[in-house]
Parts: sequence; structure tokens; C-alpha cells
Amino acid sequence: MGGLAALIGSLLSWLHQFPPNMICPGGWPWTVTLAGFVLAASPALGAGLVALVRKVTGNDYSGPVVVCFALVDALFGFVVPWLSATLTSNVFQSAFDGSPIGLSGADVASLNDKVCFFGGLGRQVGYLGGGQTVYEVLTSPRGNTFVFGIFLTTLVIIPVLCVFLVILQQRKAMRGGPRWPGRLMWLPFAVFGLATIGLQARLMAHLWLGFLPGSLLGLLLVALLGQPSWSVLNRDRAKPPPPPEPYRQPVPTPPPPAPPVARRPLTPTLVASDPPPAGQRLANTPGPAPFLAGAAAPVRWNSANGRFRRVRQLGHGGFGTVWLAVDTQLDRTVALKLAHAPDAQARQRMLREARALAAVHHPHCVRVYDIVEDTDGLGIVMEYIEGHPLTDVVGQGPPLDDPAAARLWSTMADALSAAHRKQVLHRDVKPANVILDLDGAPHLIDFGIARARGDVTLTAAGMMLGTPDFLAPETAASGVASPASDAWQLAATVSYALTGQPPRGYRSNPMSALMAAAQKLPNTHLPERSGHRELLRAALDPDPARRP
Repeated sequence: MGGLAALIGSLLSWLHQFPPNMICPGGWPWTVTLAGFVLAASPALGAGLVALVRKVTGNDYSGPVVVCFALVDALFGFVVPWLSATLTSNVFQSAFDGSPIGLSGADVASLNDKVCFFGGLGRQVGYLGGGQTVYEVLTSPRGNTFVFGIFLTTLVIIPVLCVFLVILQQRKAMRGGPRWPGRLMWLPFAVFGLATIGLQARLMAHLWLGFLPGSLLGLLLVALLGQPSWSVLNRDRAKPPPPPEPYRQPVPTPPPPAPPVARRPLTPTLVASDPPPAGQRLANTPGPAPFLAGAAAPVRWNSANGRFRRVRQLGHGGFGTVWLAVDTQLDRTVALKLAHAPDAQARQRMLREARALAAVHHPHCVRVYDIVEDTDGLGIVMEYIEGHPLTDVVGQGPPLDDPAAARLWSTMADALSAAHRKQVLHRDVKPANVILDLDGAPHLIDFGIARARGDVTLTAAGMMLGTPDFLAPETAASGVASPASDAWQLAATVSYALTGQPPRGYRSNPMSALMAAAQKLPNTHLPERSGHRELLRAALDPDPARRP
């Protein structure tokens, strides 16, 4: 400890050259204040190291990562500040006792200068090395009320503010993830504040005076480090889902071969296919579609000449079921949307959706490969986007930050513009219809209620188009849909990505949500601290003519 005390004494001696000696209470008290400013770098450095580690680990809070955070925070939140404050007190106490540590002869001589020009507080060595401790001042005050108020401010209020700033530093370091690891820093720092009650009161008052502005500067520096990238934060969520539990499909006995002269149409018959190579996963680009080892062999149905092999169900909606399938002719993974009922209305709807999608050419709009006949009705063969809906990304993790929201907004706006140039309206832009691929790029899917402008709607009277929580006011009021309606829904989707809620908030049932949209109720759930807020206000204007 003697060597460390000598090191602190040398640091104080170097800092003493900066503060002027003629300003009350003197050069050495202001040197201690400057030392407190330097000491504030310790918790800020710990928060900065945590922020840098998270740029690699993201939200992975496994055992080794948590232990690393705990060690860093304990070192820079408690050990370094406590040792520094204790050794600083020892330096001045030793000088007061006549055995200075780490101070030169000139330093000791200047310590004997009077405090302020009138000298009512004695000499600087006694001002910093003698007197009551923090505990004694707060529990047994000896001065007047004014002096006690000064001690109360510098020894209680300012330390509490410093703890608050350290909490903010940790929150900046933990941006984009759970905040509970931040306690590993500010709790040790709060313990440090309590552990200083045995040190000299006037010395600690000056240390805290310097610590406050130093903590503010540290907060700015930690904020400049930024949060981890979207791909790092969502690394675990971006992993492909686990394969389904193995199910042993019995192999049916093949029917006897028909006579060569009999040319009857094929009937749907399930035939087990050979399992593909193990250890591979489905790809989202054209190519082979192998399966994991131990999984059940998928089944093939004979419609469309037995061309497609079903893998697993991807989604289920009011107008169809979407399957992950394999095109056995082109050897690529596709998404196959099948209508539930082979009635005329469903058939027209599916054909209209296929025409709408085929008319739009954009890298972030799902592509249509083919349309086939099936025993269940029509089937649209579409591009398969491996990723997660925006609803899952926001619902299972933190909301998107401003840069990711800007990428979402600009990309989807460009995709919708491509559709509008083909006179196609989407009319159901919502978080569930935006897929984020494994690189975080958004893709617009499900043009299920899209139609060319001027087409006669196929929707039955009284049936609702779109999702009420993300419905434009004019559409909810049975008005004419326009590109401005798609723009409103896109802005509502961006607002959801930033807050986790629709702009008007969630309603108890779809009818109340529809009424809220039709009545143009205000958007009460816009992001509070986002650079997109003002643009969202404009894009969500009830009047389509005023929207950018």
C-alpha cells in the first residue's frame, strides 16, 4: 500500500501545477477536485469496456460473459475508486502527521499555506488531512446550519447524482438488450460511496465535486461508442428454426400398375421419398434442398405432376396455407401458397394475387415463380425468404433502433413505389407481412388483397380489408384506397418497429380498432425518443393529401 500511496502522491503533485493557489479554498483543495474529475474515468472506462465486449457478444449473457462483466464492473466500479480515494486521504493524513508520502518538499511547503486569503479555515494540510470524517459530519454536525447544508450537498446529494450518471453510463453500454447486467456496475459504485464514510469529510467533498462533471463527460463518451449492430444483437434469433420432431410416415403399398391402354388421370397418392444427405439445411436460394439427419422423409403429392414435395407448414391464413416445399424439377426451395377452398371467389383472389406479384419486379418484394393446379385449388409458387416476420423480431426482442428503422422504411418505401408504378396497391402493409432475412434486410410479402387501381373489388359487403390496427383512416371509413394509404400503413409499421405497438395502440377487439381508425383517433403511441418522430407524425396524417 505504501508504494500505491507514493504513486497517488506523485499524481497529486503533478495535478497541483494546474489549479491556481489564490482561489479559495486554495490550490490543494482544487487539486483534489481535479483528482475527482480524473477518478470519474474509472466507471466510464468500465462501461466502455462492456459496450465494446457487447459489440462482439451482443445479447449473449452466458456464464463467461456475465463473469467478465462482473469482474470489469467490480474493478472499475469499486476497487479502483475506493483505493484511489483511500490512498488520497492517506497522502494528506501523512502530511498532516509530519511524514508525507509521495510529495516533494515544495509540495509540503505549499500545503502549509493558509486556506483562502483570510485563513479562517487554517492551513491547507489541516483542511484536507484533519477534521471530521464523513460519518461524523452527517451524524454529529458541529458547524452552523449553512456549513451543514454545504456538507449535505457535497456528501449526499452530489454522490447520489454521480450514482445516477453511472447508471446512465451502463444503460448506454447495454443499449439494444436487457438492462439487468448494468447493476453489476452501479451497485459496486454505490457500495464505494458508502465505503467512504470513514474518510475525511472536506477531502471527500472536493472529490465528489470533481467526480460529477467527470461522470457527465464519461456518459457522453460511452454514448459515442454506439450499440452493437443489428446482426450481432439478433444473431441467435436469426438462426434457422430447429427441425420438426421425427415422424415415421408409413409407406403405403403401391397400387398395381395399370394396363398400358388405360389412360386415367392421376389421383392424389402419398409416396415416401428417399431421405437426402444429412447434416445440411434448407437454402433460401435455388439449389438442392437437403434435410437434417433423423428427420422424417417428406411426402410428395401428385398434383402438378408430382413436382413439389412438402416439407413443413409456414403459415395459415383466412385464404390459404403456405408450405415450405421443394421444386423437384428445378431442385430449389420454394414457398407454396394453397387456397383452402376451390370456389370461384378464392380462385379469382389467388389469380389476382399472382398477377399482382408477377407485375412487381423489386429485389425486396417476394417473387412469383409459377401457379399450379392442386386438389385443394390453386397454388402460387413463390420465392422462399428465410428469416423472421417483423412481429417476431420486435415481439421477442428489443425494438429496432433508428438506423435499422431507417433501413426498413426506405427499403419498403422503394418496394411499394415499384408496385405503385405498376398501378398495384398492397393494402395490407403490416409487421406480419414484412420478413427480415438473416442479414436483417426487409422483404414485403403477401399481396393477398392487392389489386390494380380501378379493379372491381372481390370482397363481400361488410368484410374488412387489412388489419385494423394498421389500417389507414380513409380505408377504415370505406373510402377509396390510394398509394397514400399504403404509405400510411408503412409508417404505422415503422412506428411499431420502434415502439412495439401500433400508432393508435392495441384495442380490445378488431371492431373497436376499426372504429378508432375510421374516427381518425390520434396516434398516441409514437416513439418518444426517435429521429423519425416528426416524419412519422407527417406520414400518419389523417388527410392523405398532407402525407409526404
